[in-house]
Amino acid sequence: MQVQLNDEVAHVAFGEALGKALEGYGRVYLEGELGAGKTTLTRGVLRAYGHQGAVKSPTYTLVEPYELGAQRVYHLDLYRLAEPEELEFIGGRDVLADNALCLIEWPSRGEGWLPAPDLRVLLEVVEPGRLVTLTAGSLTGERVISELTYQCGNGQRENGVIQWI
Repeated sequence: MQVQLNDEVAHVAFGEALGKALEGYGRVYLEGELGAGKTTLTRGVLRAYGHQGAVKSPTYTLVEPYELGAQRVYHLDLYRLAEPEELEFIGGRDVLADNALCLIEWPSRGEGWLPAPDLRVLLEVVEPGRLVTLTAGSLTGERVISELTYQCGNGQRENGVIQWI
């Protein structure tokens, strides 16, 4: 599934729809260059569970936990990880084993240690905004993509890309 997000409002709204479709569970790999919008998308996902505050990338802390009512969301940023095994020292095994939603930026830095994702989200800068490509890695991922496709209904499409407004 590919979605074009033309501005920040659409970016956050799509993140919120993604969060609702995830139903509070799963491992989501967020991929893309610096500035592609991984943390902006995370802000939208967190809004689906009631978070209204700021969302910063946990570049230095590596993990930012969010307790939102009964829902737990972990936002991981592995950009500064030197070795995948460092995840063990920060409690990564416990975070990933928790029945929660894990949003993981820069998952390639944890390659060989991280479990397979339910969903891969690739963000690319394509003017005027971002192009998002979703790829399922499990039945959960397939369900999420199916739900998002259904939400789009007969929305604008150009060359197979959904225009999220």
